[in-house]
Amino acid sequence: MRLLIITQKVDNTDLVLGFFHEWIAEFATKFKAVVVICLFKGTFDLPDNVAVLSLGKEKWRSKLKYIFLLFYFSLRYFNRYDAVLVHMNEVYVVLAGWLWRLMGKKVFMWRNHHIGNRMTDIASIFCNKVFCTSKYSYTAKYKKTVLMPVGVNMDMLAGVVAVPRHARSILSHGRVDPSKNIHIFVEALGLLKKQNVPFTADIYGNPSSRSEAYLNNLKTRSLELGLENVLTFHPGVQIQHMGPIYGSHQIFVNLSPSGMYDKTIFEAMTCGCLTLVSNDNLKGGIDDRLIVEKREPEAVAQQLKDLLSLSEKDAQQIVRQEREFAAGHSLRHLAEKLRAEMK
Repeated sequence: MRLLIITQKVDNTDLVLGFFHEWIAEFATKFKAVVVICLFKGTFDLPDNVAVLSLGKEKWRSKLKYIFLLFYFSLRYFNRYDAVLVHMNEVYVVLAGWLWRLMGKKVFMWRNHHIGNRMTDIASIFCNKVFCTSKYSYTAKYKKTVLMPVGVNMDMLAGVVAVPRHARSILSHGRVDPSKNIHIFVEALGLLKKQNVPFTADIYGNPSSRSEAYLNNLKTRSLELGLENVLTFHPGVQIQHMGPIYGSHQIFVNLSPSGMYDKTIFEAMTCGCLTLVSNDNLKGGIDDRLIVEKREPEAVAQQLKDLLSLSEKDAQQIVRQEREFAAGHSLRHLAEKLRAEMK
């Protein structure tokens, strides 16, 4: 089978979407040929059976040109793909889904987010199947939806074994945005500090263009809470450089809603962090002590305190369980299941 992928960006240096470069590379091992139409084309290094076409956002800002090129490429490369996979942005399915179906192509959409709308519903009509990773995703409600592995590139996280893990260290990593509830994490750290619990903490991540004020507020609040000597804010880091950072921390915290199944959760598990989450998707898969029932500073602070007090034996037992759970969400497993579901 030959695959056409529609995605927002192909750029292995992008801090948020750079992971998709590795997805394309892995998909190329499972499909005879892959054509990628992206809104923005940056730096990439992909196998010979992958062609990357850009709608031109790196050159111009014209939605009419984007739409024209979407149709042009879909028709121009008609004989080079059998199925279409649209990643996250349902507007492409609404625009061209009818055309792909008219040309006899199978249409699939990957969309994993707790928020959706009528456009999402319309897009699903044109799809043979819809893929997501979370049973709490907006798209999980469709009968044609298939739950998929998260797709973590385990190979990229290799080499963390030799990194010394700092005792009582806590990490947050990802896009700095209100939806990630990092403000709750900061407030929880403030409570630990007030209770004289020893720890150090790091927050890695860049804000979106709409969240710069949110990051500034977090920094201001951290000073108000007296965290200047224990909490450090860092810019975002590319995934290929994150392994040693995960590996040097004892605890990783992710407070995203259940409708978001962040890959950072599984990256941290793979690297041996005790991973504290507020995500119901993980219930039954990991130790209950790692799941926050109430997304509130008091609850987060208490569970962080409990994790910091674990014996080395108990901590290692939980880490082994986490790693086994994360292994089922590898990028290799994702590519294999995706190929099977597209038959």
